[in-house]
Amino acid sequence: MVELLAAVIGASVGIAASGLGGFIRRDNESAIAVARLTAACDHIAEQVSLMREEIKQDRQELYPRINQIENRLTKLESH
Repeated sequence: MVELLAAVIGASVGIAASGLGGFIRRDNESAIAVARLTAACDHIAEQVSLMREEIKQDRQELYPRINQIENRLTKLESH
């Protein structure tokens, strides 16, 4: 009877340890996934910010050129 009780307790401890190990491993994997996603989001935010700055610079170059073209077209139309 004592052997049976010891076997049941031993199996219970083994199952509990296995479950706890799996839980810790999944928690660690989740933390790694969160860190990777956070890094990816930061990278995307930097790229979007860079793209916005480039678009802003393009506009600053483009609008004066369009204005010059409109002025030239107006002069040509008046003749």
